Amino acid sequence: MSTLFEPYTLRSLTISNRIWMASMCQYSAEPVGPGTGVATDWHFAHYAARATGGTGLILTEATAVSPEGRISPYDLGIWNDTQVEALRRITTFLKAQGTVPGVQLAHAGRKASTDRTWKGGGPLGPDDHGWPVVGPSPLAFSEAHQVPAELTADQIQDVVGQFRDAARRALEAGFEVVEVHGAHGYLIGQFLSPHSNHRTDAYGGSFENRTRFALEVVDAVREVWPADKPLFFRISATDWLDEAGWTADETVRLAALLQEHGVDLLDVSTGGNAPKVSIPVGPGYQVPFAARVKAETGLPVAAVGLITDAGQAEKILDNGDADAVLLGRELLRNPSFVRHAARELGAEVHVPDPYHRSV
Repeated sequence: MSTLFEPYTLRSLTISNRIWMASMCQYSAEPVGPGTGVATDWHFAHYAARATGGTGLILTEATAVSPEGRISPYDLGIWNDTQVEALRRITTFLKAQGTVPGVQLAHAGRKASTDRTWKGGGPLGPDDHGWPVVGPSPLAFSEAHQVPAELTADQIQDVVGQFRDAARRALEAGFEVVEVHGAHGYLIGQFLSPHSNHRTDAYGGSFENRTRFALEVVDAVREVWPADKPLFFRISATDWLDEAGWTADETVRLAALLQEHGVDLLDVSTGGNAPKVSIPVGPGYQVPFAARVKAETGLPVAAVGLITDAGQAEKILDNGDADAVLLGRELLRNPSFVRHAARELGAEVHVPDPYHRSV
Protein backbone atom coordinates (compact mmCIF):
# COMPACT_ATOMS: atom_id res chain seq x y z
CA MET A 1 0.00 0.00 0.00
CA SER A 2 1.18 3.54 -0.74
CA THR A 3 2.55 5.23 2.38
CA LEU A 4 0.81 8.43 1.34
CA PHE A 5 -2.54 6.72 1.59
CA GLU A 6 -2.08 4.95 4.89
CA PRO A 7 -4.43 6.39 7.54
CA TYR A 8 -2.71 8.34 10.29
CA THR A 9 -3.89 8.48 13.90
CA LEU A 10 -3.13 11.17 16.47
CA ARG A 11 -4.82 10.75 19.85
CA SER A 12 -8.32 9.48 18.96
CA LEU A 13 -8.42 11.12 15.52
CA THR A 14 -7.69 9.11 12.38
CA ILE A 15 -6.92 11.01 9.17
CA SER A 16 -7.65 9.04 6.01
CA ASN A 17 -4.39 9.85 4.19
CA ARG A 18 -1.10 11.75 4.61
CA ILE A 19 -1.66 14.49 2.01
CA TRP A 20 -2.83 17.58 3.83
CA MET A 21 -3.58 21.16 2.85
CA ALA A 22 -1.34 23.85 4.30
CA SER A 23 -2.78 27.06 5.66
CA MET A 24 -2.96 29.74 2.93
CA CYS A 25 -4.53 33.16 3.38
CA GLN A 26 -7.35 34.02 0.99
CA TYR A 27 -7.77 37.69 1.98
CA SER A 28 -11.45 37.44 1.06
CA ALA A 29 -13.44 38.35 4.18
CA GLU A 30 -15.18 41.67 4.66
CA PRO A 31 -12.82 44.23 6.26
CA VAL A 32 -15.42 46.11 8.34
CA GLY A 33 -18.97 45.78 9.63
CA PRO A 34 -20.87 42.67 10.73
CA GLY A 35 -19.02 40.56 8.14
CA THR A 36 -15.57 41.37 9.55
CA GLY A 37 -13.52 38.18 9.67
CA VAL A 38 -16.49 36.03 8.63
CA ALA A 39 -16.02 33.16 6.15
CA THR A 40 -17.82 33.81 2.86
CA ASP A 41 -19.03 31.69 -0.04
CA TRP A 42 -15.50 32.00 -1.44
CA HIS A 43 -14.05 30.28 1.62
CA PHE A 44 -16.69 27.56 1.48
CA ALA A 45 -16.02 26.84 -2.21
CA HIS A 46 -12.25 26.99 -1.70
CA TYR A 47 -12.13 24.42 1.11
CA ALA A 48 -14.96 22.28 -0.28
CA ALA A 49 -13.14 21.81 -3.59
CA ARG A 50 -10.05 20.37 -1.86
CA ALA A 51 -12.21 18.14 0.31
CA THR A 52 -14.05 16.66 -2.67
CA GLY A 53 -10.59 16.21 -4.21
CA GLY A 54 -9.66 13.78 -1.44
CA THR A 55 -7.42 15.86 0.86
CA GLY A 56 -7.04 14.08 4.20
CA LEU A 57 -6.76 17.19 6.42
CA ILE A 58 -7.42 20.82 5.59
CA LEU A 59 -6.01 23.64 7.69
CA THR A 60 -7.77 26.97 7.35
CA GLU A 61 -5.90 30.13 6.54
CA ALA A 62 -4.40 31.99 9.50
CA THR A 63 -7.52 32.72 11.54
CA ALA A 64 -7.05 35.66 13.86
CA VAL A 65 -7.71 35.42 17.58
CA SER A 66 -8.50 39.17 17.72
CA PRO A 67 -9.21 41.99 15.25
CA GLU A 68 -5.72 43.48 15.69
CA GLY A 69 -4.21 40.02 15.23
CA ARG A 70 -5.23 39.83 11.57
CA ILE A 71 -2.53 40.00 8.92
CA SER A 72 -4.86 42.10 6.78
CA PRO A 73 -8.34 43.56 7.20
CA TYR A 74 -9.54 40.80 4.86
CA ASP A 75 -8.52 37.84 7.04
CA LEU A 76 -10.73 35.31 8.80
CA GLY A 77 -11.27 35.67 12.53
CA ILE A 78 -12.57 33.52 15.35
CA TRP A 79 -13.29 36.02 18.10
CA ASN A 80 -17.12 36.07 17.88
CA ASP A 81 -20.12 33.80 17.41
CA THR A 82 -20.96 35.04 13.89
CA GLN A 83 -17.56 33.84 12.72
CA VAL A 84 -18.10 30.50 14.45
CA GLU A 85 -21.40 29.90 12.65
CA ALA A 86 -19.87 30.57 9.23
CA LEU A 87 -16.94 28.25 9.96
CA ARG A 88 -19.29 25.51 11.15
CA ARG A 89 -20.89 25.43 7.70
CA ILE A 90 -17.45 24.63 6.26
CA THR A 91 -16.43 22.03 8.85
CA THR A 92 -19.75 20.19 8.44
CA PHE A 93 -19.21 19.84 4.71
CA LEU A 94 -15.58 18.78 5.04
CA LYS A 95 -16.45 16.04 7.50
CA ALA A 96 -19.17 14.76 5.17
CA GLN A 97 -16.45 14.27 2.53
CA GLY A 98 -14.20 12.34 4.90
CA THR A 99 -11.81 15.28 5.33
CA VAL A 100 -10.61 16.39 8.76
CA PRO A 101 -11.12 20.13 9.32
CA GLY A 102 -8.34 21.97 11.14
CA VAL A 103 -8.00 25.62 12.10
CA GLN A 104 -4.82 27.64 12.36
CA LEU A 105 -5.03 30.17 15.20
CA ALA A 106 -2.88 33.23 14.65
CA HIS A 107 -1.83 36.69 15.73
CA ALA A 108 0.24 38.69 13.25
CA GLY A 109 1.91 41.04 15.74
CA ARG A 110 4.18 43.57 14.01
CA LYS A 111 3.29 42.14 10.58
CA ALA A 112 -0.41 43.00 10.98
CA SER A 113 -2.41 45.71 9.22
CA THR A 114 -1.14 45.03 5.69
CA ASP A 115 -2.83 44.89 2.30
CA ARG A 116 -3.69 41.81 0.27
CA THR A 117 -0.70 40.19 -1.42
CA TRP A 118 -1.98 40.81 -4.95
CA LYS A 119 -2.03 44.52 -4.07
CA GLY A 120 1.53 44.50 -2.84
CA GLY A 121 0.98 43.50 0.79
CA GLY A 122 2.20 46.85 2.08
CA PRO A 123 1.25 48.40 5.43
CA LEU A 124 -2.18 50.04 5.67
CA GLY A 125 -3.14 53.22 7.48
CA PRO A 126 -6.46 54.02 9.17
CA ASP A 127 -7.98 55.33 5.92
CA ASP A 128 -7.56 51.85 4.43
CA HIS A 129 -8.96 49.92 7.42
CA GLY A 130 -5.54 49.65 9.07
CA TRP A 131 -4.73 49.80 12.79
CA PRO A 132 -1.76 50.23 15.17
CA VAL A 133 0.32 47.07 15.58
CA VAL A 134 2.01 45.40 18.55
CA GLY A 135 5.04 43.19 19.07
CA PRO A 136 7.53 41.91 21.62
CA SER A 137 9.76 44.93 21.02
CA PRO A 138 9.42 48.30 19.22
CA LEU A 139 11.19 46.98 16.12
CA ALA A 140 9.53 47.29 12.72
CA PHE A 141 9.56 44.33 10.31
CA SER A 142 10.97 46.60 7.59
CA GLU A 143 11.53 50.30 6.93
CA ALA A 144 8.09 50.43 5.32
CA HIS A 145 6.25 48.82 8.24
CA GLN A 146 4.89 50.39 11.40
CA VAL A 147 6.98 50.37 14.53
CA PRO A 148 4.96 48.17 16.89
CA ALA A 149 4.02 49.10 20.43
CA GLU A 150 5.84 46.81 22.86
CA LEU A 151 3.39 44.52 24.62
CA THR A 152 3.33 44.79 28.38
CA ALA A 153 3.33 41.66 30.54
CA ASP A 154 -0.41 42.15 31.18
CA GLN A 155 -1.09 42.57 27.46
CA ILE A 156 0.83 39.37 26.74
CA GLN A 157 -1.51 37.55 29.10
CA ASP A 158 -4.47 39.11 27.31
CA VAL A 159 -3.23 37.61 24.04
CA VAL A 160 -2.74 34.22 25.72
CA GLY A 161 -6.37 34.46 26.81
CA GLN A 162 -7.43 35.29 23.24
CA PHE A 163 -5.81 32.08 22.00
CA ARG A 164 -7.60 30.14 24.75
CA ASP A 165 -10.96 31.67 23.80
CA ALA A 166 -10.30 31.04 20.10
CA ALA A 167 -9.59 27.36 20.76
CA ARG A 168 -12.88 27.08 22.65
CA ARG A 169 -14.69 28.64 19.71
CA ALA A 170 -12.86 26.33 17.30
CA LEU A 171 -14.41 23.37 19.12
CA GLU A 172 -17.85 24.97 18.83
CA ALA A 173 -17.21 25.50 15.10
CA GLY A 174 -16.62 21.79 14.58
CA PHE A 175 -12.86 21.66 14.04
CA GLU A 176 -11.03 18.43 14.86
CA VAL A 177 -7.49 19.87 14.87
CA VAL A 178 -6.13 23.15 16.20
CA GLU A 179 -2.79 24.50 14.98
CA VAL A 180 -1.02 27.33 16.82
CA HIS A 181 0.77 29.56 14.32
CA GLY A 182 4.31 30.17 15.58
CA ALA A 183 5.92 30.59 12.15
CA HIS A 184 6.63 33.12 9.41
CA GLY A 185 7.51 36.06 11.62
CA TYR A 186 4.09 36.49 13.18
CA LEU A 187 3.67 37.29 16.87
CA ILE A 188 4.75 33.99 18.45
CA GLY A 189 7.66 33.73 16.05
CA GLN A 190 8.59 37.32 16.86
CA PHE A 191 8.94 36.37 20.52
CA LEU A 192 11.00 33.30 19.68
CA SER A 193 13.65 35.08 17.64
CA PRO A 194 16.40 37.33 19.05
CA HIS A 195 16.18 39.20 15.75
CA SER A 196 12.76 40.62 16.69
CA ASN A 197 12.74 40.15 20.48
CA HIS A 198 15.01 42.57 22.37
CA ARG A 199 13.12 42.40 25.66
CA THR A 200 14.93 42.36 29.00
CA ASP A 201 12.10 40.91 31.10
CA ALA A 202 10.87 37.32 31.54
CA TYR A 203 9.90 37.16 27.85
CA GLY A 204 13.24 38.10 26.32
CA GLY A 205 16.92 37.29 26.27
CA SER A 206 17.50 33.59 27.00
CA PHE A 207 16.02 30.69 25.06
CA GLU A 208 13.83 29.91 28.08
CA ASN A 209 12.45 33.44 28.15
CA ARG A 210 11.95 33.80 24.39
CA THR A 211 9.98 30.52 24.29
CA ARG A 212 7.86 31.38 27.33
CA PHE A 213 5.04 33.06 25.39
CA ALA A 214 4.78 30.16 22.90
CA LEU A 215 4.50 27.62 25.70
CA GLU A 216 1.96 29.73 27.58
CA VAL A 217 -0.19 29.88 24.44
CA VAL A 218 0.09 26.12 23.95
CA ASP A 219 -0.85 25.51 27.59
CA ALA A 220 -3.85 27.83 27.30
CA VAL A 221 -5.09 26.11 24.15
CA ARG A 222 -4.51 22.62 25.54
CA GLU A 223 -6.47 23.68 28.65
CA VAL A 224 -9.69 23.98 26.66
CA TRP A 225 -8.97 21.73 23.67
CA PRO A 226 -10.25 18.19 24.34
CA ALA A 227 -7.67 15.62 25.42
CA ASP A 228 -8.75 13.27 22.63
CA LYS A 229 -8.12 15.84 19.87
CA PRO A 230 -4.67 16.68 18.45
CA LEU A 231 -2.87 19.99 18.73
CA PHE A 232 -0.37 21.12 16.08
CA PHE A 233 2.23 23.89 16.22
CA ARG A 234 3.63 25.58 13.12
CA ILE A 235 7.24 26.66 13.37
CA SER A 236 9.74 28.46 11.16
CA ALA A 237 12.71 26.18 11.80
CA THR A 238 15.14 28.98 10.92
CA ASP A 239 15.04 32.71 10.20
CA TRP A 240 17.85 32.06 7.67
CA LEU A 241 19.89 34.60 9.64
CA ASP A 242 22.39 32.17 11.19
CA GLU A 243 23.12 33.08 14.81
CA ALA A 244 21.43 36.47 14.52
CA GLY A 245 17.99 34.87 14.50
CA TRP A 246 16.05 31.77 15.42
CA THR A 247 17.99 28.61 14.50
CA ALA A 248 17.41 24.96 13.65
CA ASP A 249 19.12 23.96 16.90
CA GLU A 250 16.61 26.02 18.86
CA THR A 251 13.76 24.48 16.88
CA VAL A 252 14.81 21.01 18.03
CA ARG A 253 14.99 22.22 21.65
CA LEU A 254 11.56 23.84 21.42
CA ALA A 255 10.05 20.78 19.73
CA ALA A 256 10.94 18.66 22.75
CA LEU A 257 9.31 21.19 25.06
CA LEU A 258 6.20 21.47 22.90
CA GLN A 259 5.79 17.72 23.07
CA GLU A 260 5.93 17.89 26.87
CA HIS A 261 3.23 20.58 26.80
CA GLY A 262 0.78 18.51 24.74
CA VAL A 263 1.64 19.30 21.12
CA ASP A 264 1.09 16.25 18.91
CA LEU A 265 2.71 17.32 15.63
CA LEU A 266 5.10 20.01 14.44
CA ASP A 267 4.30 21.66 11.10
CA VAL A 268 7.78 22.64 9.93
CA SER A 269 8.29 25.64 7.66
CA THR A 270 11.03 28.32 7.58
CA GLY A 271 11.61 32.07 7.24
CA GLY A 272 9.31 35.06 7.32
CA ASN A 273 10.76 37.03 10.23
CA ALA A 274 13.14 39.24 8.25
CA PRO A 275 12.84 40.77 4.77
CA LYS A 276 15.36 40.34 1.95
CA VAL A 277 16.81 37.11 3.34
CA SER A 278 18.57 34.71 1.01
CA ILE A 279 16.74 31.36 1.06
CA PRO A 280 17.94 28.38 -1.03
CA VAL A 281 14.50 27.58 -2.45
CA GLY A 282 14.12 24.32 -4.33
CA PRO A 283 12.00 21.16 -4.35
CA GLY A 284 11.52 19.96 -0.77
CA TYR A 285 14.01 22.53 0.55
CA GLN A 286 12.41 22.58 4.01
CA VAL A 287 12.10 18.81 4.43
CA PRO A 288 15.52 18.37 6.15
CA PHE A 289 14.37 20.61 9.01
CA ALA A 290 11.31 18.42 9.59
CA ALA A 291 13.42 15.28 9.32
CA ARG A 292 15.85 16.53 11.97
CA VAL A 293 13.06 17.30 14.46
CA LYS A 294 11.55 13.85 13.93
CA ALA A 295 14.91 12.10 14.25
CA GLU A 296 16.11 13.96 17.34
CA THR A 297 12.87 14.29 19.33
CA GLY A 298 10.46 11.62 18.08
CA LEU A 299 7.75 14.28 17.75
CA PRO A 300 5.60 13.63 14.65
CA VAL A 301 6.18 16.19 11.90
CA ALA A 302 4.61 17.37 8.67
CA ALA A 303 6.85 18.63 5.88
CA VAL A 304 6.01 21.53 3.59
CA GLY A 305 7.67 23.56 0.83
CA LEU A 306 7.69 22.91 -2.92
CA ILE A 307 6.25 19.41 -2.65
CA THR A 308 4.59 19.15 -6.02
CA ASP A 309 4.22 15.53 -7.16
CA ALA A 310 3.07 12.22 -5.75
CA GLY A 311 6.37 10.40 -6.15
CA GLN A 312 8.28 13.14 -4.33
CA ALA A 313 5.74 13.16 -1.49
CA GLU A 314 5.81 9.36 -1.21
CA LYS A 315 9.62 9.37 -1.00
CA ILE A 316 9.59 11.87 1.87
CA LEU A 317 7.44 9.52 3.91
CA ASP A 318 9.23 6.35 2.83
CA ASN A 319 12.55 7.90 3.89
CA GLY A 320 11.10 8.56 7.34
CA ASP A 321 11.61 12.32 6.96
CA ALA A 322 8.01 13.17 7.88
CA ASP A 323 4.73 11.62 8.92
CA ALA A 324 2.66 13.67 6.47
CA VAL A 325 3.11 16.28 3.76
CA LEU A 326 1.41 19.65 3.58
CA LEU A 327 0.75 21.04 0.13
CA GLY A 328 0.05 24.68 -0.59
CA ARG A 329 0.32 26.13 -4.09
CA GLU A 330 0.01 22.71 -5.72
CA LEU A 331 -3.47 22.33 -4.22
CA LEU A 332 -4.36 25.80 -5.47
CA ARG A 333 -3.37 24.68 -8.95
CA ASN A 334 -5.03 21.29 -8.67
CA PRO A 335 -7.79 20.83 -6.08
CA SER A 336 -8.02 17.13 -7.00
CA PHE A 337 -4.29 16.46 -6.57
CA VAL A 338 -4.98 13.74 -4.00
CA ARG A 339 -7.28 11.75 -6.27
CA HIS A 340 -4.75 12.03 -9.11
CA ALA A 341 -1.96 10.89 -6.76
CA ALA A 342 -4.03 7.88 -5.70
CA ARG A 343 -4.51 6.87 -9.31
CA GLU A 344 -0.79 7.27 -10.00
CA LEU A 345 0.25 5.22 -6.98
CA GLY A 346 -2.44 2.55 -7.29
CA ALA A 347 -4.14 3.59 -4.06
CA GLU A 348 -7.75 4.26 -3.13
CA VAL A 349 -9.24 7.50 -1.86
CA HIS A 350 -12.78 8.64 -1.10
CA VAL A 351 -14.61 9.91 -4.17
CA PRO A 352 -17.96 11.68 -3.73
CA ASP A 353 -20.83 9.77 -5.36
CA PRO A 354 -21.59 12.50 -7.93
CA TYR A 355 -17.96 12.20 -9.12
CA HIS A 356 -17.96 8.40 -9.51
CA ARG A 357 -17.51 8.71 -13.27
CA SER A 358 -14.11 10.33 -12.71
CA VAL A 359 -12.56 7.22 -11.11
